[in-house]
Amino acid sequence: MKKLAVIGASYLQLPLVKKAREMGVQTHCFAWEKGAVCRDVADYFYPISTREKESILQQCQEIGIDGITTIASDTATITVNYVASHLGLISNPDEYSEICTNKYKMRQCFLENDIPSPMFRLVDKNNNYSITGIRFPLIIKPSDRSGSLGVKKISSLSQLDEAIRRAANVSFCHEVIIEEFVAGREISVEAISFQGQHYVLQITDKVTTGAPYYVEIEHHQPSTLSAEIQKKIRLLVPKALDALHVQNGASHSELIITPEADIRFIEIGARMGGDFIGSHLVQLSTGYDFLQGVIEVALGKFSEPSFPLSKYSGVYFLCKETEWLESVIKNSERYPEIVEAEITEKVLRRVECSDDRSGFAIYQANKKLELWKK
Repeated sequence: MKKLAVIGASYLQLPLVKKAREMGVQTHCFAWEKGAVCRDVADYFYPISTREKESILQQCQEIGIDGITTIASDTATITVNYVASHLGLISNPDEYSEICTNKYKMRQCFLENDIPSPMFRLVDKNNNYSITGIRFPLIIKPSDRSGSLGVKKISSLSQLDEAIRRAANVSFCHEVIIEEFVAGREISVEAISFQGQHYVLQITDKVTTGAPYYVEIEHHQPSTLSAEIQKKIRLLVPKALDALHVQNGASHSELIITPEADIRFIEIGARMGGDFIGSHLVQLSTGYDFLQGVIEVALGKFSEPSFPLSKYSGVYFLCKETEWLESVIKNSERYPEIVEAEITEKVLRRVECSDDRSGFAIYQANKKLELWKK
C-alpha cells in the first residue's frame, strides 16, 4: 500500500484525505490539533504544525512515505517541497518555494519574465516604502497570506498607514504589498502539471463583495469570457507557471481581465484553489477527478486529463451580504441542482476575509444557476 503524507488537516484537506483512502492509499496527516477535522478520517494523524518542516521530514523518513501533497494552502506547499526534495519525491523545486508564497517575490518574477501584472511596491518589516510612480486607488495586502486576509482597497493617502498596519498584523513575515488597483472581471484558472507539462482544466468566474475587502462570495464554471480571451489565457498561464518553476501538481492562477480585454496576473498558488473550486467544482463541470490527479502526481504516476462532462458548476457563500442564501440552504432539497449545502455558523457577519463566511451551497446544472433569481 502506498503511503501519502498530507500537510494540513482542516476542512480544506478533507476531500483529499477521503479521496486517497478511496484510492487505497494510506494517509498520514500533519497539522495542529485545533480544527483538525481530518484527524478521525486519516489513517494516521500527527499533531505537528504544518510550518515545522524539519519535524515533519523526520517523521516522514521514519514512515517511509511514497508521496507528499496538500491542497488549498500556500504555506503548506513550503513544507511539501522541503520534505519531497530531501526524500527524492515529486514536488516543485524547494529552492523556488518562496516565489510561489511571497507576493512581492512573485511580482518580481512576473516583471522579469514579462508576465503582465499590476504595478507594485514593497513595505518591508521596518515599514520602509515608497509609492512614487504608483497612483490611487491602491490594493494593500500582506505578502504571504491568502483568503482575502488583510486585503483592503484604499483611495487616498490618508487611508494608507491604517491599511498597511492591518495587513502587516496578519503577515507571517510582517511585509506588505502595495499594488495598483486594476478594474475588471476577476477569474481564476485551474491547472495540473506533471514534469513541467501543464494542463489547463477550467476557467472560473468569481464574484466578490467589491470594495474595500473583495471577499469571494461566488464561483462559477465554465467562464463566460469570450473564446478569444480564453484562448489567450490558456497560452499565458503555462508561461507564468514556467516562470515560477511550477512543474508538478495543481495550480490556481488569479487574473483580472480589464474592460479593454487586457490580462493581468494577480497571483498564482502552486496548489488547488480553495472555496471548493479544485476539490469539487472542476469535477462537477468537466468530469475530471482533480483530487485523484493531484494524488497520482505526488505518487509519481499521471495520465493526461480527459473531460467526459460539460456541465456548469458553482458555489455560493453565505454571509450578511448574501443573507437571502440562508433560506436556500435550509431548503436545499427543493433545488435539484444543489449537490451540497451547509450552514457552518449561526451568526451572519459582514465579511472582511473568507473565514467570516457562514455557509455554502454547491451546484451542478445544465446552465449557470442564478439562485437569487429562482
